[in-house]
Amino acid sequence: MKLKRSTWLLIFFALILGGWVYFYEIRGTEKRSQIQTKQQQIFNFTEEEIKKITITKSENVLEFVRTGNSDRPWQMKQPKDVPASDATISFLLDLVAKGKKVRSFAIPVSNLSQYGLDQSATKITIELKDRESQEIILGNANFSDRLVYARVNSSTNERATTAKDTTVILIPKNWHYAVERDLSEWKQTP
Repeated sequence: MKLKRSTWLLIFFALILGGWVYFYEIRGTEKRSQIQTKQQQIFNFTEEEIKKITITKSENVLEFVRTGNSDRPWQMKQPKDVPASDATISFLLDLVAKGKKVRSFAIPVSNLSQYGLDQSATKITIELKDRESQEIILGNANFSDRLVYARVNSSTNERATTAKDTTVILIPKNWHYAVERDLSEWKQTP
């Protein structure tokens, strides 16, 4: 059985269209979702890279350092020099390393206090093993009380358009739950 020329052309175009659908829609969707996930991440490092965490609240400062000891991986240095609670630190580390922002937007620096991002805000400073430092400042909850306004240090403040503007991000309220704890919850129980 011999096929007509028009049938061969249709087969050829169907193969080209099928290849385009495969590479653009199927393979391209995977790459686009990976890019979108990276853009949503707050920080670009892993838990293992974190060497020190400092939580500065209006009333006190909490400082934790990685010990290198597998039995007690984290040590509280301030306000007391005691072993840190593994569960509490793990919860915070997971948020820091894998946390994603829901949304970001630029605002004038003069409006930071409206979002609770002024001097009285809670600040989390993360020092990495390569001595690089990152910080996130936690502000007020949004109107639905499910998200928190936050501000990341200036090196990752990518959407700010001028020196008078800054980027505010919305993150899950778990960040507040991770740091707004009683001092006893940060200590390892014997």
